[in-house]
Amino acid sequence: MNIRFNTDQETGFPHIYKHGVNEDEEILLNLDEDRTGSENFRVAIGQTRSGRYLRVIYLRDPQPHSVFVITAYDLKGKPLTSYRCR
Repeated sequence: MNIRFNTDQETGFPHIYKHGVNEDEEILLNLDEDRTGSENFRVAIGQTRSGRYLRVIYLRDPQPHSVFVITAYDLKGKPLTSYRCR
């Protein structure tokens, strides 16, 4: 899968870095939930190989097997508890 990342205009780095997430975490490979969000965005939740639970906001690219990640961050607190109950 080809994954592109939203870039922070101030730093030039992927926006996910601001949330302590990096590209190597394979955030879109082990999805437990993947649903439609607002404005054609997709909202995915899954666990990384290291055990972190992440919420990923992304768009499907027009190219097959390609996505554009807007942001990704740790799932914590009540959202994580709710996710585990589902």
